Amino acid sequence: MTVFEQQLSKVQSQPGFIAALDQSGGSTPNALEAYSIDTSAYENEQQMFDMVHTMRSRIITSPAFDGTKILGAILFKNTLDRTIENLPSSHYLWQQKNIVPFLKVDKGLAEKADGVQLLKPIPRLLDLLTKAKDREVFGTKMRSVIWEPNENGIQAIVAQQFDVAKQIIAGGLVPIIEPEVNIDSPQKAEAEAILIREIMVHLNQLKDEQQIMLKLTLPEKANLYNEVIEHPNVVRVVALSGGYPLGFACDKLAENHKMVASFSRVLTDGLSAKQTDKAFNTTLMKTVERIYQASLT
Repeated sequence: MTVFEQQLSKVQSQPGFIAALDQSGGSTPNALEAYSIDTSAYENEQQMFDMVHTMRSRIITSPAFDGTKILGAILFKNTLDRTIENLPSSHYLWQQKNIVPFLKVDKGLAEKADGVQLLKPIPRLLDLLTKAKDREVFGTKMRSVIWEPNENGIQAIVAQQFDVAKQIIAGGLVPIIEPEVNIDSPQKAEAEAILIREIMVHLNQLKDEQQIMLKLTLPEKANLYNEVIEHPNVVRVVALSGGYPLGFACDKLAENHKMVASFSRVLTDGLSAKQTDKAFNTTLMKTVERIYQASLT
């Protein structure tokens, strides 16, 4: 089997979840603050990214973080360009941990319009995909946001996501489509009803060989996305925590059968730069186990 075939088999069929370690420039200060490193500890963006890479490396090299319970990890481009224990980060994940690497490829969100935020343009996407493929990266992720149940806005978001997804498939990787419904939307259920309808329209237009994944907000109606999960073009559907606390997110995930986690903020709950390695690893192990168990339903 090729590396891609091995990775596809793991992501498609093995139990576990995907760790989201893809905080970008905008979200990194909050991630560091939660890790007990405030903004006074660094003077510029380079130092900030150095510190967050140290945090990510500590997570990835922890004995609690391995391929028995973690299917994949989503990386920020800055992480792809760095090393862990003298190996490129993505090679370390796959070769040392048996964890499938994914890459965040979006460049952030456009201004809000029609109740949504589309993706900003992604320049030189093909070059980035070629580089990722050379680094044993299996798939990509791009996030847009739905705030309101606006028909035009949600149609535009899904159409854009699938358009970019087809470019990624042509580049030899499997895209994770992420049209996040904001958890604080007062009409979240209504937005989700429009979203699943539009997703199914585009799924049914894919060619047999075009495979995608989806990363979706935990829905108000349990098992709302079953039809998506069972679609032959869908490798896996993963859930984002979206700001829900760890316990609530895990309980809600357990209600949605065959949906697995792809949590970011709650994955690092309780971790601190000040912890001993023993305390750090014990905390991470408990969190990994809790998310893993919720992903088994």
